[in-house]
Amino acid sequence: MVTSPADGRSDLYTGGAVYSAAIVEAFQRFPEREAFVLGDRRMTFAEGAASMSRIQQVLAELGIGHGGAVGALSVNLPEVWLTQAATYLLGGRYTGLHPLGSVDDHVWICDDAEIEVLVVHPHFAAAGRQILERASTVRHLLVFGESEVGEDLSAAMSRHEPRPLEPGPAGPEDIAWLQYTGGTTGRPKGVMLPQRAMVELARAGLSAWQLPTHPRYLVAPPITHAGVMPLFPTLARGGTVVLLQGFEPASFLRTIEQERVNVTLVVPTMIYALLDHTAPGEHDLSSLEVMLYGAAPIAPGRLSEALERFGRKLVQLYGQTECAGITTSLLREEHDPVDRPELLTSCGRPALGTKVAVLDESDREVPPGTPGEICVRSQAVMSGYWKLPDLTAETLRDGWLHTGDIGIRDEEGFLHIVDRKKDMIITGGFNVFPKEIENVLSGHLDVASVAVVGRPDPKWGEAVTAYVVPRPGAELDGEELKDLVKRAKGAHQTPKDVVVLDALPMTLVGKIDKKKLRALDVPQVAPTGGTAAPRPPGSSP
Repeated sequence: MVTSPADGRSDLYTGGAVYSAAIVEAFQRFPEREAFVLGDRRMTFAEGAASMSRIQQVLAELGIGHGGAVGALSVNLPEVWLTQAATYLLGGRYTGLHPLGSVDDHVWICDDAEIEVLVVHPHFAAAGRQILERASTVRHLLVFGESEVGEDLSAAMSRHEPRPLEPGPAGPEDIAWLQYTGGTTGRPKGVMLPQRAMVELARAGLSAWQLPTHPRYLVAPPITHAGVMPLFPTLARGGTVVLLQGFEPASFLRTIEQERVNVTLVVPTMIYALLDHTAPGEHDLSSLEVMLYGAAPIAPGRLSEALERFGRKLVQLYGQTECAGITTSLLREEHDPVDRPELLTSCGRPALGTKVAVLDESDREVPPGTPGEICVRSQAVMSGYWKLPDLTAETLRDGWLHTGDIGIRDEEGFLHIVDRKKDMIITGGFNVFPKEIENVLSGHLDVASVAVVGRPDPKWGEAVTAYVVPRPGAELDGEELKDLVKRAKGAHQTPKDVVVLDALPMTLVGKIDKKKLRALDVPQVAPTGGTAAPRPPGSSP
């Protein structure tokens, strides 16, 4: 049994929850089971525990202890998560750098997070060298393999014998995961997620995500970011994590078939790609029980299409980095396009242990059916923003995390997100929520994806502008799309411009980058159709 540390800090079983204790328990409980799969490589829990111990000793040798900072820049590997876990066992904090980020962003985050040891994949060795040269806080560069720069982590691990895993000195409020947000509105913000928030992520995920009893979790998005969310809940059940080092629709489905995967996590753009670039019945998906999806809004029409293709296997997750991704879930049986089609625009009801309120500008709860800001209370809520006390005070008020999302709660408690507070368009004195227009346009059979933004306009204040991507082989008529919105939402919500793009620009975490869309030049729209525009910078195919 794991005992409480001698200095009186709480562990998993007493006054507070410590993530490192939960990790130790899981790896002690299932030694012979398969923990990780990467291609032909397979790792048991016992082998994972031995590697974690060795990494822990390497990091300690480099000066990482209670409060120390470790960063990682890598494609998906078992060692990426084992490094994260080893950091937690030492009482340190961990920060993942996004594989698609720029070196300038990486340097800024390393300095802001005060990262001392950076671990990179050989693919990022050149970036690692630049970060080591430019970041003032990074003292050591380790590499997941052989490289001309840094030290091979495997070689460093070979100098140490495995030791029994033990939780370190961290308490429930010590920072574990210092995770940076996307930064589409400026420099990214460091979200301080303490050990108790990581435990709550696992607990709430196990109760709210309908994970199989013996999960085999397929993850293609980076486990340095949102892809990691179901990872420890999978391990906590003695399940297996199947890693991919990128997303390609055919190989993704082929892996589900070959590895008998029963749960996965996708973002809406991945669902769209699976629908548009693979044929129904091309792969045996009979093992798949749960397809978790979230991180960005999904078009109801495309959700219906996914339900028809994959069956009632989809579970929607809603949350933010600021609450470890935990707020609500819409369960498989609640995805009912026939008897409950209105729920396809809902993100579900609160996870166990999470309280959600919809508040007005005076922080008073609004009645059902009335829009307001979604606010959250739970053990998963962050401690605050790293080095940003004013923003922390603004976001964490009166015990609530103010998410900045506008939502409506119905009489049954289902939450419907209207839009981001900052994305609301004020046109001709009317408040317009882009998501409502996007839902209408995405219902058109020839629209693959859509985003609506407000652009400065001398007459209207802001002009509603729709950017649409056609399905393969389809042509879109801008006037037809305008009429569709006008009939559904009225003249004041009808787009002034409809712009056809090859693809929408995406942020690093798979969300539509509306900041880039607002920066695009909009040519004059032909009266009989949509404007054709080139692929925007940073777009996703």
